[in-house]
Amino acid sequence: MSGTTFGIIIPARYASTRFPGKPLQDLGGKTMIERVVESAKLANPHAGVAVATDDVRIAEHIQSKCEVVMTSEAHPSGTDRCAEALEKLGWDCDVVVNLQGDEPFIKPEQVELLVSAFEQPKIDIATLKIAIGEAEDIQNPNVVKVVCDVNDQALYFSRSPIPYNRNAAGSGDGVQYYRHIGMYAFRADALRRVANLSPSGLEKTEMLEQLRWLENGMGIGVKETTWASPAIDTPEDVAKALRFI
Repeated sequence: MSGTTFGIIIPARYASTRFPGKPLQDLGGKTMIERVVESAKLANPHAGVAVATDDVRIAEHIQSKCEVVMTSEAHPSGTDRCAEALEKLGWDCDVVVNLQGDEPFIKPEQVELLVSAFEQPKIDIATLKIAIGEAEDIQNPNVVKVVCDVNDQALYFSRSPIPYNRNAAGSGDGVQYYRHIGMYAFRADALRRVANLSPSGLEKTEMLEQLRWLENGMGIGVKETTWASPAIDTPEDVAKALRFI
């Protein structure tokens, strides 16, 4: 999709059961949300960048760095928050990239990789995967797996080991397992559509919103990356992040 125009929306909420105020956590002299905004701007200096939040503390902190959109507190996911923000921003772009406000180490090349998936006209949504190198990750339900067809389009996402290796335990006979990385990009009309879809049976079973999109016939392109950001889900993870910096 040559010449694809895109904007980047960063959903950021203050409330978190495990880590309240996470986007405002200091990481080596900059807050987490500041680092995400900086990474977003590096992806394409001509792309719009906006933070979508429901908390005035985040809004006041970041408003000098990029656009800020105040959104509803009732959104169940960052995807829904992005959809509301897109309508309020009124951007005229082909694609909307959703960068999570707690992912400060995203590489700009990964944004470009996501957007490249839309060269295939059947793709509504793009995401990333990375090869799994540790056998224990295949069995770990917190590591979401993905399988794709020959055109790099998602067939299924699961917390279970997929594909199931019937012949032996471990990583399989020459089969590479892939972990799903939860970065997304949407065609603008696809983002509006997913915001109006009701939760599906598969989604509620696995607790994976991307299964709702698959069940509704949407094409999800999956690009392979070699980089996975360190996760920051709890206050204890901050020390790991500081070591990484």
